[in-house]
Amino acid sequence: MTYEYKGYKPPKKGWRVSKQVMEELDANGRLIFPPTLDGRIREKNYLDEQEWPTVADVWTDIPPLQSGNRLGYPTEKPLPLLERIIEASSREGDVVLDPFCGCGTSVVASHRLGRQWIGIDVTFIAIDLIRGRLEDSYGTAVSFQIDGIPKDMGGAQALFNANPFDFERWAVSMVYGQPNQKQVGDKGIDGVIRFPLASKGAVGEALISVKGGKQINPSMVRDLVGTVKTRNAEMGVLITLAKPTKGMMDAANHAGTYEWPVNGQTYPKIQIVTVQELLDGKRIDMPPSLTPYIQATRQQAATQQMKLGGKGA
Repeated sequence: MTYEYKGYKPPKKGWRVSKQVMEELDANGRLIFPPTLDGRIREKNYLDEQEWPTVADVWTDIPPLQSGNRLGYPTEKPLPLLERIIEASSREGDVVLDPFCGCGTSVVASHRLGRQWIGIDVTFIAIDLIRGRLEDSYGTAVSFQIDGIPKDMGGAQALFNANPFDFERWAVSMVYGQPNQKQVGDKGIDGVIRFPLASKGAVGEALISVKGGKQINPSMVRDLVGTVKTRNAEMGVLITLAKPTKGMMDAANHAGTYEWPVNGQTYPKIQIVTVQELLDGKRIDMPPSLTPYIQATRQQAATQQMKLGGKGA
């Protein structure tokens, strides 16, 4: 339709409606006139008059987790799924609370989307996993507060008394190792620290044994030495809640040294470290370790201050 309307010429393909309809729209205040006569008249529409698609309750466009991307947590969800839920139900800067946060996918999704967050879980296993996941993904670009885990010897002893397995996992995490997933069949080894070797893709291992009881002796060191040899591991670390005896230190010193093929540097083959020393900031003398949880690409922090609430852990 090629008629003129109030001095406005039709577009190349003509008006979409007849002149009568145009006049009706104009009378009802439903036209938007451009500032110049060579512009195009547009129809005014209101949001409450639009037809919006209904969001379905079955989403098939988010692929399931692949085995190589899993963190080993039984109820783990894909990160894009949690991002969609959080983005649709909150605004940037809001606080997202997940009282059963598991492996922390909701925490990571909230952080990436610029939300503040609080994650709570009943087990230290979950809290430790989230800590490692955040540090691996963001490094020093994110800071967070962890509550509910030992900060002194009294807390460490209480954790051991309440749950020796959680105590072992906590102790292993203190040296940035990968804790065992199961309590049985570990042959006295509670975790492992992995580090790169000279050949491409080759990985060395430092086996970790944790002893939380008060009765410790040199046989525990000798057992670790034997296990390191049997499993062809490179090093061994013994973490004790009690102070090691002189005989234990002598046994560790007689285990010899390990030479890292990357640069020829030597390290003690067997090392003993107490929980108190770890709380004081001591670290294992060994090659740079690989991340214990996930090989994630470093990401920019969306916000600078985050909190991780671990009540009950």
